[in-house]
Amino acid sequence: MAWTERQRRMLHEMGLRVWAPLPAAAPTEAASVAAAPTARVAPSKAPEAPVAPPTPSAKAFAAPAPPRAEGDERARHIAMLDWPALREAVVACTACGLCHGRRQTVFGVGNPRARWMIVGEAPGEQEDLKGEPFVGPAGQLLDNMLRALELTREEATPEQQVFIANTLKCRPPRNRNPEPAELAMCEPFLQRQIELVRPRLILAMGRFAVDALLRSSEPIGKLRGRVHRYQGVPLVVSYHPAYLLRNPAEKAKAWDDLCLAAATVEAAGEARQP
Repeated sequence: MAWTERQRRMLHEMGLRVWAPLPAAAPTEAASVAAAPTARVAPSKAPEAPVAPPTPSAKAFAAPAPPRAEGDERARHIAMLDWPALREAVVACTACGLCHGRRQTVFGVGNPRARWMIVGEAPGEQEDLKGEPFVGPAGQLLDNMLRALELTREEATPEQQVFIANTLKCRPPRNRNPEPAELAMCEPFLQRQIELVRPRLILAMGRFAVDALLRSSEPIGKLRGRVHRYQGVPLVVSYHPAYLLRNPAEKAKAWDDLCLAAATVEAAGEARQP
């Protein structure tokens, strides 16, 4: 299989090596002489190369979040906020007990009109200290993955700069898993962020991001490889970078997810052209 330079760069950034067969050696005079019989040796298994990038399925798997409850005055209020007011509301939030242990809230970073929106799980210790999602080793891996697609979290155009947010805006104590009540309190913030960004694609990374957006408890391995939808927005599921650091063999699957996401964004752009 021939890999493009862009694909090779993507694989390199994610720590994946591309295997290619060695060129056949030219025959020599000694090779023409019949050799004495030798014991057969089982051939070694060639390393597997990542599969070819998938293309978006023609059939989208819709799994929109349920509408906000009509009696939820807080959610209706958050749904009316603009960017500055939304940020202030997150900073001032005391809706659950996480507010007592946080150093600062983790609102999100990126272009407010980004084509790509990346949704993670909950802030960890480094995110709590810096007030930014995806920092530390997991954040470095995510930056490498984005760079391979010519994307960034740094200042750039909406075509290149992504927007990154978490399902939770405060760090759970000792990095424990988020509780359902905590996710419910933060959900209106994330919904409003998605409504304001209006991305062409959402990349949900990690189990709690998938649970919050798709209302699905299926394993990520069963939800990958197809395009879902969140309130009409195409959504692709992938592994969290922290998981990939613990399980490097899964990086090839994450590469497939990125290819699917990129193809979905490209197809969405072509569909909008007159």
